[in-house]
Amino acid sequence: MMRYADLLKRTDAPAGSSWGLFGADDELGTVNYLTPERVVDAGRSIRRGATFNLDCHLTIFDPPTSHQRKPMKHNIFAIHPHHRDDCLDSYYLQSGSQIDSLRHLRHPVHGFYNGAPDDSIAVGTARNGISRYAEHGMVGRGLLLDVDRYLRAQGKPLDHRAGEAFSHEVLDATARAQNSPLKPGDIVMIRSGFLHHYFHELSQEERENFPKGARSAGLVQSHDSLAWLWDNQISVIAADNPGVEAVPPVADSPFFKEIAGTPGVPSDFVARLMHPYMIAMLGLALGELWDLDKLAEDCARDGVYECFVSLKPLNLIGGVGSPANGVAIK
Repeated sequence: MMRYADLLKRTDAPAGSSWGLFGADDELGTVNYLTPERVVDAGRSIRRGATFNLDCHLTIFDPPTSHQRKPMKHNIFAIHPHHRDDCLDSYYLQSGSQIDSLRHLRHPVHGFYNGAPDDSIAVGTARNGISRYAEHGMVGRGLLLDVDRYLRAQGKPLDHRAGEAFSHEVLDATARAQNSPLKPGDIVMIRSGFLHHYFHELSQEERENFPKGARSAGLVQSHDSLAWLWDNQISVIAADNPGVEAVPPVADSPFFKEIAGTPGVPSDFVARLMHPYMIAMLGLALGELWDLDKLAEDCARDGVYECFVSLKPLNLIGGVGSPANGVAIK
């Protein structure tokens, strides 16, 4: 597979994109790295049979962390005294622990992943939708990078209130400290400590106001970050924060000029500055707001940071995103 530096030199497709490398009609992007051989290899990570839920419960983010989403309402009803059924109102599929499909964002200049036409992204159409992940399956070797625990041990805890950005060097240093090297096709899970900050350090009023001025530590918006994600052949990059990348983006990001300077780009789009490059250009599968705390505690106890991860996004044709429905097994 081409290195990221070579992607930036492409003339047969948008520079910096992976378009066409997995096939002219590809709709999976980096999920293609989850091959049968790698799934079999991932199974060898199961040693104890200990399981860890990776999803926050559906109503925990109330209000949701994004201002355009509304709280979910759970309804239970009965058609006779011996029966119960239920339904969800105002359930936004990316309001909690989630996976983004490749139709979640388009690049303002180049469009949707692999050149998908805008009119192919609609209710009832499958192009680049979450059902493609569901059909293929998202199962493989998981690797937890406990950045929060590593930096605290260095006396340098992340500043979520400031939206502190960290580099790929921090990820590499975390992996070395854990003695847990990456493998191609890994489902990489970054624990920044955001959920602890959100639920235990913010007041109720601050949580209610969070959507108006969201801040969280995360990956710095840079070509080096993209090179790390691409060159390591990561199949899924997930984090416990709202966007994987730092929010708000760093002011000196090279992506500002292209994104912010494009007519019609709103400010809340710029807030997730690297998303169009990760999703639309590289075809990366993103996971956000994953609950990694219990898994991290166990990894810290036994010193093993690899695991078997199974994700089951909704088989919803036309779906833009889905609950992760994730479980890690050690």
